[in-house]
Amino acid sequence: MGGSWWDFIAGELRQARLRAGLSQEDLAKLINYSASHVSGVETGQRPPKADYLAAMDHALSTGGMFDRLLRHASLVQGAPPWMRPWIDDERAANLLRWYEPAYVPGILQTEAYARMTLADSLLSAEKIEQRVGSRLGRQAILTREEDPCPLVAVLDVMVLRRPLRGHATLMGQQLAHLVKMAELPHVQILVVPEEAGLYPALQGGFILASLSDGSVVAYLDQQIRAQVMHRTEDIASLNRHWEAVRGEALSRRQSLDLIKEAARSWI
Repeated sequence: MGGSWWDFIAGELRQARLRAGLSQEDLAKLINYSASHVSGVETGQRPPKADYLAAMDHALSTGGMFDRLLRHASLVQGAPPWMRPWIDDERAANLLRWYEPAYVPGILQTEAYARMTLADSLLSAEKIEQRVGSRLGRQAILTREEDPCPLVAVLDVMVLRRPLRGHATLMGQQLAHLVKMAELPHVQILVVPEEAGLYPALQGGFILASLSDGSVVAYLDQQIRAQVMHRTEDIASLNRHWEAVRGEALSRRQSLDLIKEAARSWI
C-alpha cells in the first residue's frame, strides 16, 4: 500500500497539471523545476519531495492539498501494513476512547518514549525511525487547528510507574507531556488507581473510534500484529469493557493530580 500511495500522488499531480492546461514544460517554468524533474515525478521515477509539493500547492492554488497527501502518505508508509486501515479510521474519528494497561498511548507519547518502546524490537534502525515518525505524525489529530479529535484515555496506574530501563528523566518528560495534553479541553486522561486491584480488561489495551456515520471501529494491539474490528457483537463487548474500566478510574482532576505526582517522582 505504501508504494500505491506515491503512485496515487503522482497521478494527482499529473491530473492537476492537465486541469490547469499546462504542459510539463509550462509547469516546470512556473514552479522553477526542470521539465525532466516534473516528468520523473509524474511517472513515479522520482519521489515527490515536500518542497516540490509545496511549490505545486502554491502555483496551482490547491489549498495545501498536496502537502496533506504527503503527510498522510508518510504516516501510512511508516506504519506496519496491518495498521494502515486503522490510521484512516483514526484520522476520521470524531471521538477516540483508548484504554491502555501497559504503555502510554501512542497518541500521547513523546519521541523519546516512542523510540524506547521500540528499542528491543527486531526492527532495523531505519524501520524504527519510520515507526516513530508515523506514531508522532498520528498525534496531529489532537492538535490540528480545525476540529481536533476529542480523546478519552484510561490508563492503569502502572503506566505511570513503569521505568524505561533506568531512563528516569525520559519518563519524567513523558509524564510532563501527559500533564500538558490532559489540560487540553478536548483531552481527558483518567487513571485506574492501585486500589482497584484486578479489574476487567487488564489483559490488553484497545481503542474505540467513533465515526461520523454513527459507527464504531475498534483496534486491538497484540504481540505480533493488531486487529481492526467492525463486528457489532465485538464492538458491544468492548463497549462493556470500556464502561467497566472507566468506572474504575479516578475523576479527571484526581487523575491529573496523580499524573503530576508521578511526574515529580521521576525527576
